[in-house]
Amino acid sequence: MNPDEPIVPGQQRRQWTTLTRVTFRFCFVYFGLFCLTNQIFSSMFAFPDAEVPDLSTHWPVRQIVVWTASHVFHVKQPMVYTGSGSGDKTFDWVLTFCLLVFAAVATLVWSAVDRKRQEYATLYKWFRVAMRFALASQMIVYGMDKAIPLQMPSPYLTRLLEPSGNMSPMGVLWFSIGASPAYEIFAGCAELLGGVLLILPRTTMFGALVCLADMIQVFMLNMTYDVPVKLFSFHLIVMALFLLAPGLRGMAGFFFNRETRALVEPQVFRTRRANRIALALQVTFGLWLVGLNIYGARVGWRTYGQGSPKSALYGIWNVEQLTIDGANRQPLLNDNQRWRRVIFDFPTAVTFQRMDDSFAWYGASVNPKDRTVALTKGSDPKWKASLSFERPANDRLTLNGKMDGHEVSLQLRLFDHKKYQLWSRGFHWVQEYPFNR
Repeated sequence: MNPDEPIVPGQQRRQWTTLTRVTFRFCFVYFGLFCLTNQIFSSMFAFPDAEVPDLSTHWPVRQIVVWTASHVFHVKQPMVYTGSGSGDKTFDWVLTFCLLVFAAVATLVWSAVDRKRQEYATLYKWFRVAMRFALASQMIVYGMDKAIPLQMPSPYLTRLLEPSGNMSPMGVLWFSIGASPAYEIFAGCAELLGGVLLILPRTTMFGALVCLADMIQVFMLNMTYDVPVKLFSFHLIVMALFLLAPGLRGMAGFFFNRETRALVEPQVFRTRRANRIALALQVTFGLWLVGLNIYGARVGWRTYGQGSPKSALYGIWNVEQLTIDGANRQPLLNDNQRWRRVIFDFPTAVTFQRMDDSFAWYGASVNPKDRTVALTKGSDPKWKASLSFERPANDRLTLNGKMDGHEVSLQLRLFDHKKYQLWSRGFHWVQEYPFNR
């Protein structure tokens, strides 16, 4: 068998319907631009320790979006377009509107100029490859951040002390999933499975089906817990549906007990040798995506995950006595002025919990050698305080120093946060009664 001979010599291409041609043109323009103007592009072509710019925040896209927001939607406030961590910013919604309008206009022009063309079989093949890896890159990114629990980390010490009624819906979701790393790992593996299956042409349909199931669940969580990734997760659902579209009729036949035929992913080249090379390149690129995200997750685990450094005074410390200017003024202060606990979690921060359960956050630098704690306030760059500490026992700590012009002294006792039911309950195969506290 000659590897350079055509796979199906002499086969005639089928004519597409007008609706199919128009739909393809719109999808090609819209999703092509969508992938270029958000994190998909940077996820696919990232390198370790290198940052790929977000094209939507640069000329001319940003200027078009800002102008549209101001003149079409009459947005008055300054546009937030970077650094917020939200995917549902006003900027994102207006950008989507601009892409929809541009894609619609481009589709009309393309349809008028190219109205005699009967099909786009070759372009469709390559577009499917691009869509496969665009979706796969996101499934691998989000899947790896859950398989190595980073997206929803184990609850921080301040979260353990915060009344549940004070939490936002998103905070409740992050807290509950972070408290169950086994479930987070399971969800991450399910997303990774969908992404990895998309890498191989033969498993594309199965992978798209897994991705669709994954992203429907993610989208519903985003909608019901007000997580600001609603817009992006919806687009991933539509991308999975695009990849599934050729096989929807066959799937319906399978479920309704009708005759079905196996759907083969279209080959991008006409010869077997060329397709083998293309397959090798796709697998190589897929392995690169997986390896890149493993590297990123490893760095994240050591930087901000459970493997990251803890404060030298790590723990929840109950305030047993507070004196101000040499006198015990704790009973004379209001609840929002009295301190109930001091929480050392991260190396660069300390949190004071007041008697009304509110928190005061400070930047902190703990020097174990000199036994000092330098405090700063993010809201006031000029504000500074310095405390010295003594730790006569593992569960005892004293802080002395000057804050806001007053001499303060605190006597603290370590609280074992592992005694919380969240950590101490464990797992039980057999339960005579539900343990729901």
